[in-house]
Amino acid sequence: MTQNAEGSGEAPLTVLAVDDERPALDELAYLLRAQEDVGEILTASDATTALRVIKDRLGRAAPIDAVFLDINMPGLDGLELAGVLAAFAAPPAVVFVTAHDDRAVDAFDLGAVDYLLKPLREERLAESVRRVRQPRRSQSSRGEEPPATETDEVIPVELGGVTTLVHRSAVAWVEADGDYARLHTATGSHLVRIPISALEARWQPAGFLRVHRSYLVSLPLVTGIRSVGTGTVVCLRTTADGPVVELPVSRRHTRELKDRLVRTPRQSWTAR
Repeated sequence: MTQNAEGSGEAPLTVLAVDDERPALDELAYLLRAQEDVGEILTASDATTALRVIKDRLGRAAPIDAVFLDINMPGLDGLELAGVLAAFAAPPAVVFVTAHDDRAVDAFDLGAVDYLLKPLREERLAESVRRVRQPRRSQSSRGEEPPATETDEVIPVELGGVTTLVHRSAVAWVEADGDYARLHTATGSHLVRIPISALEARWQPAGFLRVHRSYLVSLPLVTGIRSVGTGTVVCLRTTADGPVVELPVSRRHTRELKDRLVRTPRQSWTAR
């Protein structure tokens, strides 16, 4: 059993559960109440009421830490509410709880911490609470605001009606593909509807570095760099015993890459 928030000296989470169906809302609140890291639980039966509750708690000693949110609701739906919350200076974490598996891409594009499918399983809900708690634990230990990338971001990839969740930590390099990006992992490549520039901005604090207009690499997986003719390539592996992949490094990125690899201790590239 994990140590609870009270035993660890951490304040329990204040959460808001939102669902327009009363039985589903009651079940969600019941399961949240069983989580050791969860303290106060508020409920709302629609997104408009939820937004009012969140705004009322801003600036208080116990603002809303996380919103567990259904998607399909009358009026303002869950995705629209998440879009509103994303504009807040310090938005609560958002976890979607839904019976529909076809909105995961939209949910994660809005910065959702997790995406849960009904019927809920207690152990899966516990994992979501852990994801909500993790960046706050990092903040408490360092006394500073953590970057959003401290948790292992998950990118949903849709192919043939199947949604695959690709963890950022599994990505060795990213390749630009027009306005899209292709994520290269040990198990293959995955095309996502996100430009490489957006991933560069989001993943740089997690140890990713742009080495070319077409490539973004994970520094912990880099095995070296070498000169090829008048240019430079970076060598990396997707697995410890996998084949070495060589990617071109543009001239304007070469110095920064060498500085990061040679002058900076490997263990400080990222906390992954």
